[in-house]
Amino acid sequence: MSIPNRQTTEDVAAGIRKRVFLHTMRNNGGYLSQACSAADSLALLYNEILKLGEPTLPKVPLPFAGVPSARNPDAFAGAGYHGPFTPEYDRFIISPAHYALVIYSALIQVGRMDESALDHFNRDGGSVEMIGAEHSPGMEVTTGSLAQGLSMASGLAWARKRNGEPGRVWVYMSDGEFQEGQTWETLAALSYHRIDNIRVIADVNGQQCDGAMSSVLDLGDLPGRVSAFGATTRSVDGHDLEALRAAADSAEPGKPLVILAYTSPFQGMPYLQKRFPRLHYVRFKSRDEREEMKLALAAGLGVDPAAI
Repeated sequence: MSIPNRQTTEDVAAGIRKRVFLHTMRNNGGYLSQACSAADSLALLYNEILKLGEPTLPKVPLPFAGVPSARNPDAFAGAGYHGPFTPEYDRFIISPAHYALVIYSALIQVGRMDESALDHFNRDGGSVEMIGAEHSPGMEVTTGSLAQGLSMASGLAWARKRNGEPGRVWVYMSDGEFQEGQTWETLAALSYHRIDNIRVIADVNGQQCDGAMSSVLDLGDLPGRVSAFGATTRSVDGHDLEALRAAADSAEPGKPLVILAYTSPFQGMPYLQKRFPRLHYVRFKSRDEREEMKLALAAGLGVDPAAI
């Protein structure tokens, strides 16, 4: 990447989890389990894999400038933190908008946003939204309901392929998006049109807002189903960086690549098992619970509890 970064990818992942933890403690709630499951794969993307240019937006996020329109020249897309839209650079579409806090933490950790950026989180008039929209840092499009990001990314990838652009299109998904028919329609189209410049990483953590996915709508043989739709499918331990690296480099000509990163929603924060299966958004029920979690998690994350 173009921004000098001497951190190891392991350090970036640890920093992402730590930032989300601190934010959760200080704001009485946050998306902790998503940080647990996604930090390693997002750290690998931002620190090693994605080919991105210098950010085109200021490190301190701007206020919301309104929706894009011909009459609003001040509107902007949060993808500015990924750099310019030029042919040689990758595009990165983040489909699960509720991962926004984790994305912001990743952008800060790799130096694309200022340390103070989370001070703007979920504030009226701000762009650092709790559920990311097209103007939120790192977000190129508003994905609305789950499963829309892959569709939009497929159109970008198809256009880039036709134009002969060398930059790839990366997509980050959650496993709950495989419960939506739009995902399967898109996979079929990607395969049919032989769109092979798209790379997908899906965070398969087995959790959704209503609890464990197996209790809501089990996905069955997910690798088999994705493969049957014509994608090159790699199933890996989503916390194993070497396995993720190998999978990211294993695309086949004429086929989209889908990496199913099987993860734990407790990774790095084993205390969260006590809250299973209600892990989608962690909010404290009492001061005692908050204190118990703070003490249980702080040491493992290298945080001084007295500083929280």
